[in-house]
Amino acid sequence: MTKASIIGPILFLLGLSLVAPVSAAEPPAKDPYSGDLWQRSTLSGDWWGLRNEMAARGVTLDMNLTQVVQGIVHGGKDTGWQYGGGRGDINLKVDTQKLGLWPGGFFALEVEGNFTPYDNILDSTNGETGALMPVNSSQIYPTPSGDNFNLPALNFTQFLSPYFGLFIGKLATISGTSGDMNEFAHGKGDSNFLNLAFNLNPLLAFTVPYSTLGTGLVVLPTKDPKQAIVQFSVVSSTGSAGRSGFNDIDDNNLTFAGDVRVRTNFFGLTGHQLFGYTFSNRKFTSIDQSSRIVIENRELSGKKGSWNVYYNFDQYLYQPKEGADEGIGIFGRFGASDGNPNFMHFFYSLGIGGKGVIPTRKDDRYGFGFYYLVVSNPQIQGLFQDTERLRDEYGFEFFYNFAITPWLRLTPDIQVVRGAQKEQITIGTRPSGLPFIARRKSIGISTILGLRLQMVF
Repeated sequence: MTKASIIGPILFLLGLSLVAPVSAAEPPAKDPYSGDLWQRSTLSGDWWGLRNEMAARGVTLDMNLTQVVQGIVHGGKDTGWQYGGGRGDINLKVDTQKLGLWPGGFFALEVEGNFTPYDNILDSTNGETGALMPVNSSQIYPTPSGDNFNLPALNFTQFLSPYFGLFIGKLATISGTSGDMNEFAHGKGDSNFLNLAFNLNPLLAFTVPYSTLGTGLVVLPTKDPKQAIVQFSVVSSTGSAGRSGFNDIDDNNLTFAGDVRVRTNFFGLTGHQLFGYTFSNRKFTSIDQSSRIVIENRELSGKKGSWNVYYNFDQYLYQPKEGADEGIGIFGRFGASDGNPNFMHFFYSLGIGGKGVIPTRKDDRYGFGFYYLVVSNPQIQGLFQDTERLRDEYGFEFFYNFAITPWLRLTPDIQVVRGAQKEQITIGTRPSGLPFIARRKSIGISTILGLRLQMVF
């Protein structure tokens, strides 16, 4: 695929997005999928009324496809444009009370697939920046390497009263109202920021897998989850979207997590405050998650147990009317970990986010953010064990999500990142079999341009 073949159609869509008649009003609640091609929420519409009827009875099926093209135009390990592949996501939700069965029951199922031209994430743009934080979050779900098709979520929640419920099953830990939720900076890189550092607190990724078996409880102090929600859970520390997880259940392989999110109304404007913690009793013997980008094929000192605490906030500074899901505001995240074995010791991010506000562009989203990650160099066993391979990492990102229609969104994106990896080292082998450093290359600050296209079916 040539650069011209990629950029041409995207520039056409960008131009179209500036003139397309996007409706400012949402579809009527009783018919959420209805409307003409330009105004309805999904490409496939209401399925001749069946989809609206299913929704009224508590059954919703939502589907989307996200594709990303990115290029490192300066710095990093290498420059050049790459097609990052695409990720498809299907979500089925069932409300047992609306279905006419019993009150308070909710089933959730998620099927997710990722297709990419790369067998290894190290060969993608994520691997070429030298950063711990993936600059394309969408590419790492449901698993970060190769083509895959998995079931990250299959769970059931039962409320025993309007204030209290229990859940059990396979959990996609950053979906819905969980996973360090934030009004302006949250998700899988499909509608807000692309960089993982702005979608959740990365310290959590060390102890909490994306998809894992677990159980827990949810408390709604005011009966309304939009006002306040408290959650506690116990999950497997080594779950994966590609496994059922039953073989991972072990009392020495558990993560305990909890968070509370409360809505605020400072100066009559909507905001949220979130506090949380995680603790894992697992023995950590290697760098997990996306940090494999930085330390390749090196053994680390093992240590049992890891903890972190985290906080985030979002606060509208302007809303056209009180309680509206539209306006401009600020957000921030802060976190601290043990520093060993979790080598991501401290983290913070700050930014500005917005929804709508611009006349005729009520469905657009936009944001600007900065993050800083304080890194404690992990203790590497064997060769180069005294070498500090990592440094503190920081980065900026700006995006503007154009709603060409409510179901077709195009997002230009720019990131500037100084990765944690100081240099790229090539290891050679002497005739005696002993390894030696054959080549060193400094890794500079990366400038990454990107375009994301999302379709909602």
